[in-house]
Amino acid sequence: MQVALPFRIAVPAWGMVLLLALVLGAFGAKPAAAALLISINKSTQSMAVSLNGRPMWVWPVSTGRRGHDTPAGKFTPFRLERDHFSKEWDDAPMPHSIFFSQAGHAIHGTTDQKRLGQRASHGCIRLSQAHAARLFELVRQHGLGNTRVVVFSHSPDTPAPEVAGQPPAPAFGMATEPPQPADASALPAAPSLNSFSTPTSGQ
Repeated sequence: MQVALPFRIAVPAWGMVLLLALVLGAFGAKPAAAALLISINKSTQSMAVSLNGRPMWVWPVSTGRRGHDTPAGKFTPFRLERDHFSKEWDDAPMPHSIFFSQAGHAIHGTTDQKRLGQRASHGCIRLSQAHAARLFELVRQHGLGNTRVVVFSHSPDTPAPEVAGQPPAPAFGMATEPPQPADASALPAAPSLNSFSTPTSGQ
């Protein structure tokens, strides 16, 4: 049985938005997850870290030397190991490892910090131990599935590739200890992030 009301109730637009928010909240709707982007530029031997598009840090790294090149591409990391030792390279320590390729490539801390800023590894991406620990905790906090690793080469003399929705960034300088928040104009540009691939020990 239907009862016709002699009047209508006008609900303003903001009221509909509030009502929708209450309904979603009642069903446990969660806010969008953070997007953590780790960009490694092999040409400048540096890493730029941003969260939800906000630049955080620029750090020196060591990628693979001749014959052990670090693979370029877009990756979703899939494993974290706080205390890992390389099975291929004489149990070399790889603290705070973030594995991003099925071939065993990882981002990790190194004791050979004097060689940061130059190609020196067997394919992995080396950071200072302090920076590796900080990055490890950031990835753990926001989740492997919400993290992207982009490895590319870009010479300061050539146009930088563009990130989707953002203009290319100019060449940038290296941050020194202690790390300072990076300026947006100082970050290396990464390739478009419209698609990602997820390609067990390196050093």
